[in-house]
Amino acid sequence: MILFDLGELPSLKLPLLAIDRFGPLSLEARHHLAGDGLPLKAQVERRLAEAGIGTGGPIQLLCMPAVFGQVFNPLSVYFCHGEDGALCAILYEVNNTFGGRHCYVLPAEPDEGPVTQGCAKTFHVSPFLDMDLSYAFTVEPPGDRVGINVTVSDAQGPLLITSFAGEAEPLTNVALASTLLRHPLLMVEVLAGIHWEALKMLLKGIPFAPTAPEHAVGVRSTLCPSHHDLPPLGLAPSHNHRNADGHRDASVRD
Repeated sequence: MILFDLGELPSLKLPLLAIDRFGPLSLEARHHLAGDGLPLKAQVERRLAEAGIGTGGPIQLLCMPAVFGQVFNPLSVYFCHGEDGALCAILYEVNNTFGGRHCYVLPAEPDEGPVTQGCAKTFHVSPFLDMDLSYAFTVEPPGDRVGINVTVSDAQGPLLITSFAGEAEPLTNVALASTLLRHPLLMVEVLAGIHWEALKMLLKGIPFAPTAPEHAVGVRSTLCPSHHDLPPLGLAPSHNHRNADGHRDASVRD
């Protein structure tokens, strides 16, 4: 995962990392948000304005880079800051394997601790989970570490818990070369992991959940003003490009 400052992309000069063009590793606007290639910062600011959320400060994007032009990010996270530098919103960009993309725009209250947010599910992701669910997010904003925890629940309680945690290191050619050598087929790794987990759930006898097609495709966004009270994680934010070499884990309630 790489943490990009979207306002500093034009000045980011690294031979192995291309911006809006083909390269060994790249960040391309066509892979995110509307997919129309327009500058990502302007797209995020427009969505925040539509939601009535003021910005004016840095906007950071945490995501996996494309490898030789190919990428699949199940979740990309935009950390949006106001003019005073305080975190004011988080935009969660979700991609499913059916070609759909959805953005949940959640306001964030400035705090020294973790950010806790929540909203109703409005976009189909897993064929094993229906639409009558809710998301609860607990986030350690980027600093020396970054952490994202997502709990998916129904009326009876949590169904799935997934998390990412990483430690920051400088974004250098050496770090990028190491990433490229370790993950030359990153998109294949991600998609294979998703389908492997799906196969294991099928073998457990977990049935598919019926879902209307309009919830699975297209590019949309949802404003989610509600918050969930979750246990704290706790780290202070900072604003720089970072390469976070982290880990994920997930559990599912049978």
